[in-house]
Amino acid sequence: MTAAEKAAGAGERPVPNIQGSLFGPFRYRDFSLLWSGLFVGNIGTWIQFTALGYYVARLAPNAGLGSFYIGLLGASRMVPVLLASPYAGVLADRYSRRPILLSTNIMTMILAVILATTLLTNTASLPVILAISALQAATQSFDAPARQSWVSILVPRELVGNAIGLNSFAFNTPAVAGPPLAGILIFAAGIAPCMIVNAVVKFAVVLALIFMRPSPPSSKERTPFWPAFVESVRFIYAHSALRWIYLMMIVTALSVRSYTFLLPAYAVHVLHTDARGLGALMASSGIGAVIGALMIAAFNVRKRAVIWFVSGCIASLGVATLGLTDSVVWCSLVLGFVGLGTQSFIGSSNVLVQTLAPDNMRGRVISVYSMIALGLVPGGALVIGTIARFTDLRLVFIVAGLLCTMVGVWTFSVHPKLRAS
Repeated sequence: MTAAEKAAGAGERPVPNIQGSLFGPFRYRDFSLLWSGLFVGNIGTWIQFTALGYYVARLAPNAGLGSFYIGLLGASRMVPVLLASPYAGVLADRYSRRPILLSTNIMTMILAVILATTLLTNTASLPVILAISALQAATQSFDAPARQSWVSILVPRELVGNAIGLNSFAFNTPAVAGPPLAGILIFAAGIAPCMIVNAVVKFAVVLALIFMRPSPPSSKERTPFWPAFVESVRFIYAHSALRWIYLMMIVTALSVRSYTFLLPAYAVHVLHTDARGLGALMASSGIGAVIGALMIAAFNVRKRAVIWFVSGCIASLGVATLGLTDSVVWCSLVLGFVGLGTQSFIGSSNVLVQTLAPDNMRGRVISVYSMIALGLVPGGALVIGTIARFTDLRLVFIVAGLLCTMVGVWTFSVHPKLRAS
């Protein structure tokens, strides 16, 4: 047995039989503050995400090139995340999380103002958009491990699953309101005001963090950054359940989960709808995601991997079905199921990762999770968008969804320790 396997064996433990409650985490003041800031701040995030995707898609003359442009936007986010995440996870373990999150959210505000300025002065070319997007992604790569690993410290262990589900709810509920608001703003005033709104509401996150109490670091180790990150990768690889969870996260990231990035191109060039139609489509996905997040928050089951597997299949088959639709109404219905499956899959993965990882390694393990969620999902948009440029976006959705489903069925069927998680 290798050293990594011994470390994994020592770190492996069954997921506790949690008896939490849906609203239990709100009994803890600092969790409530973090949740409130995240909820309000993400309204701006979704407004900007929708507006930026629509703007980039409109720069292209057809669906193929529009998908490719969206793919480039994804690639601009992928590279900085992959480069920064190893350091971000180590920082989240070694230092107080509050100053990290204050820095990232202030930087997000500044970048949103810069983006709005370029749009107002008509200097927002595709290279400029890609550069600002890359800086935003780098900032977010430091934000995610610190924020997500802080949740499990702010509440007792028996409420971690509920807290993660509520955090997902705070991220995805704005996905219902944000995109339609973006569509209305774009229709009434243009793209730039969407970025201004994002900068203003991010201030809510900063205020919430100011009133929170600082928490001590999770680890006192001072191993150099890169070896510390490599240690977490070895732990994941040697773990009998985590390695397969991360494998499926990678597969879904490179195939079906990029649908959110490509939806603007699909809406503009396949469904031939405007910004308000795109907002409605993204809101449908958001409604499904909210339901998925509430499911994770409300239900604490012993074998979480069952929900994880079923959710992944719903998301994958939903994306395949999306390729068969050319109606806005049917597309909205399908997107509701895709959003539900995707968010339930992501939430289940997050709960499994945080409960199976030891306390002194949680930030680093989550940084790998963030590399996939924030880095590979945009990279998947580049892969899918590039293929769609030379074939057909609808066909690519169908093939990606079916392939992802088959890989998921194989992974779950032949690995009993995963099924027992």
